[in-house]
Amino acid sequence: MKTIVISAVNLVEAGTLEILKDCLRFLSEYSVKNNYKVIAIVHKKELAEFPNIEYIETQWPKKRWTNRLWYEYVSMDRISKELGDVYLWFSLHDTSPNVQAERRAVYCHNSFSFYKWKLHDLVFAPKIALFAIFTKFIYQTNIRKNNFLVVQQEWFREGLSKMFGINPRKIIVSRPKISDAVPENKSISKSDNLYHFLFAGSPNSHKNFEVICQAAKILVEEYKINNFKVSITVKGTENKYAQWLKRNWGNIDNIDFMGFIPKTKLIELYSTTDCLIYSSKVESWGLPISEFSKYERPMLLADLPYAHETAEGSLKTAYINPDKPAELAKLMADLIKGDETFLSKQAVKELAEPKAENWEELFNMLLK
Repeated sequence: MKTIVISAVNLVEAGTLEILKDCLRFLSEYSVKNNYKVIAIVHKKELAEFPNIEYIETQWPKKRWTNRLWYEYVSMDRISKELGDVYLWFSLHDTSPNVQAERRAVYCHNSFSFYKWKLHDLVFAPKIALFAIFTKFIYQTNIRKNNFLVVQQEWFREGLSKMFGINPRKIIVSRPKISDAVPENKSISKSDNLYHFLFAGSPNSHKNFEVICQAAKILVEEYKINNFKVSITVKGTENKYAQWLKRNWGNIDNIDFMGFIPKTKLIELYSTTDCLIYSSKVESWGLPISEFSKYERPMLLADLPYAHETAEGSLKTAYINPDKPAELAKLMADLIKGDETFLSKQAVKELAEPKAENWEELFNMLLK
């Protein structure tokens, strides 16, 4: 019986935790059918507990970055030797640890190495700026010892290939599985006559909420337009960045600082939203784009590679410079006035090999 190790001590929330859950859910059955032993090294077993999986739990690496790096490059080597013959070691969170294994792979989902950070990132979210600065060096350690790298988008494959001189044939594009379910009712349903814009994201500086807030102010003060509402998933108290947003644009009545909402509420909100704005400056995917595109309504997206790829197949899309609020305000004004002529259908591009449509295809490549 061959051994597969999944290392994921840093995955505890949001989309990355869902990746861990999906991976172990699949391996729970796959391992039995194909006679593999699966060991998962996780923060807490209860976060992603499935049958037929052996768990090693550790909270120490998550306490600080120095702990994490020590665990990845020192402790993991000892653990891999104690485990004996490991056939595949698959790190699900960017780092390529020092381990003894016949085959190795790493899932790269942190795209901050391509983020052009600004001074306000250092002020409001120094961790974000540090990620942008040091992610390249973290990726670089041991990256060429992997048999494969796994990414979610083609632009990321191209970027990593150029950055580290890795053959793109060693980088597998495995796009996240988005529900194929189509909304039962694509027509808009709301109780007022306002044009509704929405941007859903965490209150972090790279999400670039300020360009939307600035655009809303331009609409009110320069265009004299008031029949609209912009809902953002920031309350204004979460951190320094959120407080700065609320302090500068909290007096704009057209901006709804609604705060975090659970996924079920977000799906409900889509039904009352006329247009999705997604201005984030760095993403590994951008899930709201995929979700909202099924409603076949307007989307105004950052003119960046991740957004172009995620929006493939969408019907009413336009792109904005994420640093130019006046450009965004102009398009928002056109939409409020009923002009959608600048929107277009996005072509679906053929994805080059190697690619994996699901976990089974991915592991069949990693294990052969």
